[in-house]
Amino acid sequence: MVQRMIGVLQLDVPTFEQIEHDATATGQAAGVVAIAAVCQAIGSSVSAGIWGGGAGPNFLVTLIAAFVGWVVWSALTYWIGTSLFDARADLGEMLRVIGFAQTPLVFAVVPCFGALVGGIWALVASFIAIRQGLDLDNTKTFITIIVGFLAYVVISVVAGMFTGGLTAVTS
Repeated sequence: MVQRMIGVLQLDVPTFEQIEHDATATGQAAGVVAIAAVCQAIGSSVSAGIWGGGAGPNFLVTLIAAFVGWVVWSALTYWIGTSLFDARADLGEMLRVIGFAQTPLVFAVVPCFGALVGGIWALVASFIAIRQGLDLDNTKTFITIIVGFLAYVVISVVAGMFTGGLTAVTS
């Protein structure tokens, strides 16, 4: 798992291919998602303390959100890629490559700039993950991500309306 995480940090395409084709790596991908979520929660808590903000995020909520986001984003990119571009993949492949693509988010443990650096790095890794997972060219990958992002926003807003997530916005 660690070697694969290092390969993802290096944006090594063969590492993404290896992850994609290893059906036993889904649990490892879930582990990466959990590690990244914990690092984000720690970094956010420390940043809140530095800047005099309120308490940091609830670790359980952060973990749940990370896993829900991982599954939803993987399903969206899988569905869009296979529907629009006839990509050949399965949901397990997308879960694996997208889960591992979150590796750079471990840098979010560093207050303030760690989340920014890790987030940009994870975006690049996610592009490679989606491209390799769906076996698409760069243009089709970009379109898949844009359509997926728009769908993700709509899903998030609708889910927020039903769960009270928009209370702060409407108050």
